[in-house]
Amino acid sequence: MKTIAWDVDDVLNDLMQSWFEQKWLKDHPDCNIRYDEITENPPHKLLGGSIDEYLLSLDRFRLSPLYQEMNPVNEVMEWFSKYGGNFHHIALTATPLIAVSASAQWVFRHFGRWIRTFHFVPSKRQEQVIPEYESDKGDFLQWIFRVDVLVDDGESNIMSAEKVGCKGILIPRPWNKSKISIGETLSMLTDIL
Repeated sequence: MKTIAWDVDDVLNDLMQSWFEQKWLKDHPDCNIRYDEITENPPHKLLGGSIDEYLLSLDRFRLSPLYQEMNPVNEVMEWFSKYGGNFHHIALTATPLIAVSASAQWVFRHFGRWIRTFHFVPSKRQEQVIPEYESDKGDFLQWIFRVDVLVDDGESNIMSAEKVGCKGILIPRPWNKSKISIGETLSMLTDIL
């Protein structure tokens, strides 16, 4: 059976959109951009804030009930319902250490029928000192050496995966160059496998 590694935030769920609409806009009512105008990730420059302000806001959202209340991306859930049992699945996310348990809880509640393991490469946070085993998802994929495809919204993650021989599938988001729909992207995934 082939193995698929799934990024969590903005692949299995709509973190950026949920955070932006439910947290950032409420805290910054003068913000004059829309979600589909977030063409950079991290978006702090577009939002007129610092990277620390953005990360603090995002982390607070991740630790709030709002994160747990997010629904899965419909097309992804439909794909899992139809094809999930044909493959092994792991979660592979880049999230800060303080939010790992919240992310894992969300994944297993919604995708636990299919995703059986949860892995993360810690996102760096100021003044946090933890051992660095891998610097990015490509390093992790090289270490685990059992993943055939990485599904992610970050172009740099796709490139690092492909450097170590793992196929990458880019989920379309406003901050990446994908020009096809999520449904078309998941059809490509099925065809590759």
